[in-house]
Amino acid sequence: MSAARAKASPWPFVGMVGMAAAFFLYAASGLVVPTWALTVLIFVWLVLFVTACRWWTRHPKRLLVLPVVAVVVLFAVVAAGGAWLGWEP
Repeated sequence: MSAARAKASPWPFVGMVGMAAAFFLYAASGLVVPTWALTVLIFVWLVLFVTACRWWTRHPKRLLVLPVVAVVVLFAVVAAGGAWLGWEP
């Protein structure tokens, strides 16, 4: 191992594990949201996932914020849809 080679940061891996966990929450939300809302939510998750892939090397610690943003967006949309649009399981 050469001295010029930098150690790999564990933070992108932690962030991607969080994104995978967020995906399961997004997929399970199909039980309580209509199909059109699920499509929009999955698209939002995909945008966040592509952002995570782009930040993997450039901003590894920022990647930790994306799963938190994903979960906050999910719960905000589901709560707002339940309160204002009457989404029910």
